[in-house]
Amino acid sequence: MKIAVLKEQADGERRVAATPETVKKFIALGAEVAVERGAGATASIDDAAYAAAGASVADRTAVVAGAGIVLGVQAPVPASIGGAAAGVWIVAAMNPFATGPDEGRARIDGYAAAGYEALAMEFMPRITRAQSMDILSSQSNLSGYKAVLDAAGEYGRAFPMMMTAAGTVSAAKVFVMGVGVAGLQAIATARRLGGQVSATDVRSATKEQIQSLGAKPIFVENVAGIEGEGSGGYAGEMSDDYKAAQAELVSSHIAKQDIVITTALIPGRPAPRLISDAQIATMRSGSVIVDLAVEAGGNVEGSVAGEVVERHGVKIVGHRNVPSRLAADTSALFARNLYNFLSTFWDKEAGKPVLDDEIGDAIRLTQGGKIVSARLLN
Repeated sequence: MKIAVLKEQADGERRVAATPETVKKFIALGAEVAVERGAGATASIDDAAYAAAGASVADRTAVVAGAGIVLGVQAPVPASIGGAAAGVWIVAAMNPFATGPDEGRARIDGYAAAGYEALAMEFMPRITRAQSMDILSSQSNLSGYKAVLDAAGEYGRAFPMMMTAAGTVSAAKVFVMGVGVAGLQAIATARRLGGQVSATDVRSATKEQIQSLGAKPIFVENVAGIEGEGSGGYAGEMSDDYKAAQAELVSSHIAKQDIVITTALIPGRPAPRLISDAQIATMRSGSVIVDLAVEAGGNVEGSVAGEVVERHGVKIVGHRNVPSRLAADTSALFARNLYNFLSTFWDKEAGKPVLDDEIGDAIRLTQGGKIVSARLLN
């Protein structure tokens, strides 16, 4: 079984889907690994490191030819892998709900037409045995960390309380909205930097998680919709009464904050709006908001993907592809996710992975020239 590792072509994508560490492990399984020339350069991995690990390094045409599995961080454009044979597995983040002309559903349709089997790693079910394969968790963890560093970089004041002979510097007040993997890491990082941290989420079960990290939970009480639990551990839609109560609570709290980090996402749908322009106007000049959901429409009114903008004296940070801003570490975790996935199902006799129904049905988008994912057929 030949495994091809592609150089990412999406604008601003610095990660790579395999590292020398995982290349060695794939070869130990009995696989042949071919890496596209320059694939790891932006993640601080040179071609010589891949060659030393046992991979062949060549141009894309040679790498894809004869491959049974193609690994990517972001799903490649179908035409860019035209030398791949029908039946090849494309294993990457597929982003099937994107609406661009050559992405999302259009890209998935292209895979089906070519006879490729597209496996969407972001659809990995959130079950115990798949935790080590979960790219969303591994990448979100470092996104939450980086969001705090980005906020600190834009914030014109110190983070921790400092007592000096000239007087005391107050600790930055940090409010995290959305306590998933990214939010929890943002809380932990802000606490390490000495911030005074509070957090909120629509899922009441997260209160204990917030408190366990030493932060203050900010929750709407006694209003229908407090649970907010969606499928697979994600937040779901809130009731109208809850939205109104939350907006009132957040408005009073946000006005006192120096830094706000928003992380709320609902899979397959636009990001929920958490902060309005009117709420931004209540924050003091020099405050910072980091919108980690900016590429999904944004949690913050006025946030712009790929830009740092200013409204009412408040900086709103909307960096694209935050995991890629820590490419060496996020690549290492992403690559391990892919290895953990493929190695779990590796059949030594067949010399290739064979998926079971639970995980296969969850992540498989195309097969046999057709779209087969229930999430895309609904």
